[in-house]
Amino acid sequence: MTAPGPISLNTITVKAWTLPQVVEACARHGITAISPWRDVLQAAGLTAAAQQIRDAGLKVTGLCRGGMFPAAEAAGRAAAIEDNRRAIAEAHAIGADCLVVLGGGLPKGSKDLPGAREMMREGLHAILPDARAAGVTLALEPLHPMTCADRSVLSTLSQALDLCDELGAGVGVAVDVYHVWWDPDLARQMARARGRIAGFHVCDWKVPTTDLVFDRGMPGEGVIDIPAIRAMAEASGWAGGVEVEILSNRWWAEDPEAVMAAVKASHVAC
Repeated sequence: MTAPGPISLNTITVKAWTLPQVVEACARHGITAISPWRDVLQAAGLTAAAQQIRDAGLKVTGLCRGGMFPAAEAAGRAAAIEDNRRAIAEAHAIGADCLVVLGGGLPKGSKDLPGAREMMREGLHAILPDARAAGVTLALEPLHPMTCADRSVLSTLSQALDLCDELGAGVGVAVDVYHVWWDPDLARQMARARGRIAGFHVCDWKVPTTDLVFDRGMPGEGVIDIPAIRAMAEASGWAGGVEVEILSNRWWAEDPEAVMAAVKASHVAC
């Protein structure tokens, strides 16, 4: 297997820092790519942030996040579509490789999972012309089924690839090992994803875990065979390196400088 490609730092990993602080730290630590969340991007100001990222010479591997389409009322669904259009414009402004798109959970009070999935599908069709016009890839990120009710009705790589087949050009997948490692069909679906992997995110699943969402480990801290999944991605044509995305109450409580050092050290486990 080849050595891991370059690291991209997802800004949620060092949540205490502003975007300018993250950009400066990446330059200082020799990290050459970044993936901002929209809240820190907006807090920094889109124009100023885009200029700072360009001045630092950082590649932007993605913008987190779009999607979240299901809503109980038509007005809520329309608002989500408009917010996604803004997200596409933001991704274009910072030169992001993709906009990471989540499915969204069940509308409040609903138990209609097929209906929520249809709302997601309709939302994707609505924003796809905007994404194509901006040259922004919509990277559909399936999340672990434990989040189906509140975060994403898109739960498997197979589902995401079915949508890619339906939607066509301008749509790909973001593979996050935390969310797909458990899937018994993973190898077949990763092979099916050839040419459609728009992002590859790494972290680890700790045993025991103290929180199903906010206790991710650094690569090497848990049970995911990250190199094996990376090999699947590379066999399907992915050459974009690894994006470290750690949602962790434990790591968020650490000094961000220590987190940066841990990110760099974890590269050997990728």
